[in-house]
Amino acid sequence: MKRRAFLGIGGVLAAASAFGGWTLTHRAGTGPLLLSARDGSDGRHYAVGYRLDGTQAFATPVTERCHDVYAHPALPLAVFVGRRPSRESYLVDTRDGTLLQTIDSPPDRHFYGHGIFDAGGEWFYTTENDTSEPGRGVLGVYRVDGRQLARAGEHSTHGVGPHQLLWMPDGETFVIANGGIRTEADSREKMNLDAMEPSLVLLKRDGTLVSKERLPEQMNSVRHLAVARDGTVVSGQQYEGNPLDKAPLLAIKRPGQAFQPFPLGEAQRQMMNQYTASLAIHDDLRLLAVTAPRGNRVFMWDLDTAELRLDAPLPDCAGVGAVDEGFVVSSGQGRCRLYDCRGERILASALELPAGLWDNHLRLA
Repeated sequence: MKRRAFLGIGGVLAAASAFGGWTLTHRAGTGPLLLSARDGSDGRHYAVGYRLDGTQAFATPVTERCHDVYAHPALPLAVFVGRRPSRESYLVDTRDGTLLQTIDSPPDRHFYGHGIFDAGGEWFYTTENDTSEPGRGVLGVYRVDGRQLARAGEHSTHGVGPHQLLWMPDGETFVIANGGIRTEADSREKMNLDAMEPSLVLLKRDGTLVSKERLPEQMNSVRHLAVARDGTVVSGQQYEGNPLDKAPLLAIKRPGQAFQPFPLGEAQRQMMNQYTASLAIHDDLRLLAVTAPRGNRVFMWDLDTAELRLDAPLPDCAGVGAVDEGFVVSSGQGRCRLYDCRGERILASALELPAGLWDNHLRLA
């Protein structure tokens, strides 16, 4: 439940060797390490790590605002990925926050805020924009080389404006959310709202396209993802059309089935205000959690029955991640929360973490 992919001993030893013999047991203290991007009250951008008891592990200043963060499966490091249209991402030592590398995108590329290590820890992949052909999505391929990431190539995402990517359970297939929105090189301006092309793509790690599926609503941008252990994929959308349109803001692809709307109650859809932020699945409890910061709401559903389990207020709710008890949710304005989902009723408690200014994603390492 803490984003730790199982490594065969060969992969672990290879990764450790690449990092000069770093010890494989790296977590100080107890409990998971919460990793996220955060802005300080001084207006600066930070890559941060906290224990859930509020103990700060590190707060590393970075030049550009980050979006998501991904921990290495075995070694004490994480990549904080620059928020679109950033040209920088940051490799950080999670033991003390040392900035190991500022990862520069190639001159005609920029980052889209997300990436992922492979299970062996030897490769890192990011979603990027081809600025020479604005909107064309590419998957940047980076090799772990000593204490650095070195770009080794790229693949097409077979879509426009790729955002989040995750692994399917086989560890060899990506699921990619192509947002469908074209942007120029150094801008967040949306250039093609009348001709958006959102899609959900399955892609082999060698770049071979497995499938590409779309939702009926052209302006329903597929953005964020969660993948269950059984291969169920859930996506969260951001609708770019008329605010009064009844667009399905969640969609699901169960094993062997088509990509289709998740059965979302109308009251919950309206409270989302056409925008979802972060998703997480708790495999053991079979729960789906979604944050909707424009509606200041946190939602949870039974993944199998689609029964609504929680609809709770949380100002500017941001990242969500699964822990043993349930879910941790950060807030851009209020206190971060732990939701204990083990009983019939879901119980919320405030965490001793600093309030406010968290970005939309968190990871637990």
